Amino acid sequence: MEYRIFGKTNEKVSALGFGCMRLPVVGGDMGKVDEDEARKIIRYAIDQGINYIDTAYVYNQGQGEQIVGRILKDGYREKVKIATKLPVWNVHNYEDMERLLDEQLENLGTDCIDFYLIHALNKSYWPKLYKLGILDFMTKAKEKGKVKHLGFSFHDDFEVFKGIVDAFDWSFCQIQYNYVDEDFQAGRKGLEYAYSKGLGISVMEPLRGGNLVKNLSLEAIKIMETSSKKHTPAEWGLRWVWNHPQVGVVLSGMSTMQQVVENIGYAGKSKERFMEEEKKIIAAVQAHYKSRVKVGCTGCGYCMPCPAGVQIPQCFDLYNRAYMMDDAQRACFWYGRIEDEKGKGKASDCIQCRKCEEHCPQNIAIADVLVEVKELFENKIRFGSLFS
Repeated sequence: MEYRIFGKTNEKVSALGFGCMRLPVVGGDMGKVDEDEARKIIRYAIDQGINYIDTAYVYNQGQGEQIVGRILKDGYREKVKIATKLPVWNVHNYEDMERLLDEQLENLGTDCIDFYLIHALNKSYWPKLYKLGILDFMTKAKEKGKVKHLGFSFHDDFEVFKGIVDAFDWSFCQIQYNYVDEDFQAGRKGLEYAYSKGLGISVMEPLRGGNLVKNLSLEAIKIMETSSKKHTPAEWGLRWVWNHPQVGVVLSGMSTMQQVVENIGYAGKSKERFMEEEKKIIAAVQAHYKSRVKVGCTGCGYCMPCPAGVQIPQCFDLYNRAYMMDDAQRACFWYGRIEDEKGKGKASDCIQCRKCEEHCPQNIAIADVLVEVKELFENKIRFGSLFS
């Protein structure tokens, strides 16, 4: 296993971290974890050098932390660094933060959480938590020795990310990043900005929830097969992220022993940089997916602010991504999270005033496309492929 210095924390973390969101389950029921199998694969991973275990209060229908706590008994707690997250949707006052942290410590069977994150920050949760005193709570939790390093996970655009990074002396952050989502949410700009501030960076969804393994287009597979160096789709995806020196740990939600063994093998080569041929192949795959976009929005933001509160660039980005990856389910999930303080933001909030169109440098018929976005995400079946 190879290790990296995790930003200003100065902790040495394994290049591959174990993400516990996708533990093996019985009968497809996320609330019924096969704990014997989970113990087997997590302890094997730790024995092979993985020292970063990432979980959350909400995983496996609220059982995730307790399961991880039990698995890390018998001396395994001392071998790893635990990361878990404050469930922001359960926070309504300052006392909730204190109560939840104490509950999480009990769940995990530890007196200190190594890496404590505010979960899934965005433009809606952040101002609410800020007003409730989240930064004071985090500071005091560290002073009391209940947590060691303070961070946040993030799902929104770069400007929101930058504002959060600048608001506090964070030690680390967690962002979604992969070769398809290079410009999605915080994206490359966020990665570079956080790194410039000394933050350790944890990457989630390096394989886009498995889609960069099991849901690649035939054209993407053909492009990869032209390489003189043969890599599996998982290796292409993981190594692309590891090729960024700013990245500390890459999280993989592994649910089988085969996945664990294979990914540990890839992690052993995480310091190897892509050759020029490999860079060109990934660039060709990226270009292929970009060619599948439905609307030519560049995300410049000239259309904003919308008088009705529609988050036009976000709506268009998710609309495009649904078609890029033939993955309506994932796009619908993120579309459902678009909401400002007033509960607005989706395509259905458009009042067809067309003021946005006066400022669009791409001359997009924005109001008309928003009707299509609404039809896709709000009127059609939300799960599975809508394009087959």
